[in-house]
Amino acid sequence: MVSEGIKLTYRELDDRANRLAHHLRSLGVGPEVRVGICVRRSAEMVVAVFGVLKAGGAYVPLDPSYPADRIALMLEDSGARVVVAHDRFAQFVARPGCHVVRFDADRAMLERQPTSRIASGVLSTNLAYVIYTSGTTGRPKGVMVEHRSVVNLVTAVAALENITPDDRSLQFSSLSFDASVEELFTALTHGATIVVRGDDVPSAAELLGPTFEGVTIMNLSTGYWHALDPELLPPSVLLVVVGGERALPAHVRAWCMAATTSRLLNFYGPTETTVDATGGLLAVDGLLPGREVPIGGPLANYRVHVLDRHGQHVPVGVPGELFIGGDGVARGYLGRPDLTSERFVPDRFAGVAGARLYRTGDRVRRFPNGTLEYLGRIDHQVKVRGFRIELGEIEAVLSRHASVREVVVVARDDEPGEMRLVAYVVGRDAAVAIEGLRTYVSTTLPAYMVPTAFVVLDALPLLPNGKLDRKALPAPDLTSSQRAYLAPRTEVETLLAQVWSELLGVERVG
Repeated sequence: MVSEGIKLTYRELDDRANRLAHHLRSLGVGPEVRVGICVRRSAEMVVAVFGVLKAGGAYVPLDPSYPADRIALMLEDSGARVVVAHDRFAQFVARPGCHVVRFDADRAMLERQPTSRIASGVLSTNLAYVIYTSGTTGRPKGVMVEHRSVVNLVTAVAALENITPDDRSLQFSSLSFDASVEELFTALTHGATIVVRGDDVPSAAELLGPTFEGVTIMNLSTGYWHALDPELLPPSVLLVVVGGERALPAHVRAWCMAATTSRLLNFYGPTETTVDATGGLLAVDGLLPGREVPIGGPLANYRVHVLDRHGQHVPVGVPGELFIGGDGVARGYLGRPDLTSERFVPDRFAGVAGARLYRTGDRVRRFPNGTLEYLGRIDHQVKVRGFRIELGEIEAVLSRHASVREVVVVARDDEPGEMRLVAYVVGRDAAVAIEGLRTYVSTTLPAYMVPTAFVVLDALPLLPNGKLDRKALPAPDLTSSQRAYLAPRTEVETLLAQVWSELLGVERVG
């Protein structure tokens, strides 16, 4: 592993993880015990993940950039009584009955622990991790994933990536984003080197510069990848892996034409099916005019079904809802049996007792060759910059503000490839403090869920049947009488704007 100038061999990483595991065992960590991880992106982040797993526990990522209230909610919901953290984040996770293991303050004690391997007692059906995703009720939900599903994932992905011990794989995603599972475990279970980026998202120049020299596999969110110029790709990069949101056909075409020395692999999958469920290599001849970029076919030990509203298979080429079965299907939502039974349904096609399908809510259609085309959502869930967001969660938070009478949040792509969250607010009186609303939301939700723009309306537009007319919601316009307020860019958006400015040779990008 390479991280900010620190280089660890497999033996050194194993020793550090074993020391942490021994200490965690002394605190009662074992199978089905959930342990929070609140650390910066560093060598300790990887040590923490493997230390928890070696102790037999299941890790729960707690992103230190999240608001304190959200971290507290995730801690309470997960039931974690032990948290591994860097000292500067200990204040966010300290609570009665919770033991915080501090990488800095406890360093000397951890270094005295044995480096021997622990017999964890973990079975393939035990919990490996819990990752929280957005929820419609304003409460995030924890997805429980078992060891067998992770093993199936890394085996299937490695087969497509052809990963070897000679590879150097970029670890790009946040630990709270499930793509990190693929990045970490695929590389480290196949002998490759992982290169962990720092806390700051690198610009295009930095990503393609000397800091990441020699990287052969780049795992990137699709939104970030859209901002990269394939002409600048270093010759060492043999494979670029993207996923998390819709890929633009024009960029795929340009990339495949320019980056002739590397392959482009596109993955699709909800958190509930262990990161990736389908995938395939992209090529110019695989792009059909007027069609979306294909998301590939099912990975090994996955089953995909395209069904109509009656639960029947639709013909090839006909849109339907995607249901996913197989070894990657998660256990369900932590402490949410009602929601679990709603989204994880019996698999009557498997012929195996207890088999389940995950109902994705995604509209797809199947090509004759078995690959799938993603067509969008059948509900109001969206993906922005690779993060899955339930718009209802943002609406629930905003509706609790004293000045808000009605609110609706939508994701708009008025500019191709630039998906933004917009909140439409009807106030209880004539004056609505938009900046106050944004501050209010920011104290509860992570930055990627804070609307980029707010628009104040006298009333929400309605259809004759009284339902919301989403098509009539106006685009944000700073010069209009709607008193739209364009929120400051998030750090990622600012960096992406800088990337575009560099690539296009202009001074400012909107």
